[in-house]
Amino acid sequence: MAELLRLEGVHTHIGQYHILQGVDLVVPEGELTMLLGRNGAGKTTTLRTIMGMWRASAGELGLAGTDLRPLATPDIARLGVGYVPENMGVFAALTVRENMLLAARDGAMDESRLEWIFSLFPALKKFWGLPAGNLSGGQKQMLSIARAMIEPRRLILIDEPSKGLAPAIVDALIEAMRELKRTATTILMVEQNFRMAQALGDGVAVMDDGRVVHAGRMAELAADPALQARLLGLSLGAHQ
Repeated sequence: MAELLRLEGVHTHIGQYHILQGVDLVVPEGELTMLLGRNGAGKTTTLRTIMGMWRASAGELGLAGTDLRPLATPDIARLGVGYVPENMGVFAALTVRENMLLAARDGAMDESRLEWIFSLFPALKKFWGLPAGNLSGGQKQMLSIARAMIEPRRLILIDEPSKGLAPAIVDALIEAMRELKRTATTILMVEQNFRMAQALGDGVAVMDDGRVVHAGRMAELAADPALQARLLGLSLGAHQ
């Protein structure tokens, strides 16, 4: 498939720390690519570097031929890139509706798209007029993802959406992500829940020590316990 996002030799420094040490990554258009790796491997830094929140100190970073390195985060968002951070980024004092409105670039929400989102996350409709701080952890995660979905995006970056959530909520997120995939939205997702990774991933890249050390198809990694153990130190089968 055609590539949408490409990183070549990307380095990122945060203060005195050299976090990304030559990341090479290709995200095909219309696919969900999983970014896996142990804690501290550089996965979150990769997403934040793509989003312009942290600046790449070297390398090439392009979205469909557009150089992202000189762009500020709002400019990258205007190219059609959505971001769901690990901390969810929900405004607790604002209502669910107000949180969604802030994510709509023109200040208006398409009603048909909003109803589609409600079909995926019914709790958001139920608590539409209430402060987002009243939501449970799982509901806040749904709101965070829904904000990225309120408009069609070329690319959505999602950082550990299942972290700390109950299995039933994770299952609901998996179904919602499957629906989003059916719209041919390109997704790059960091995830530690390997059941979710296996259920959703088309492609996979594994990071270690600030570099991508493996890239391929998710199904191939899921079928190879020896490769899982070598790259991740565990077997996906132990996390079903």
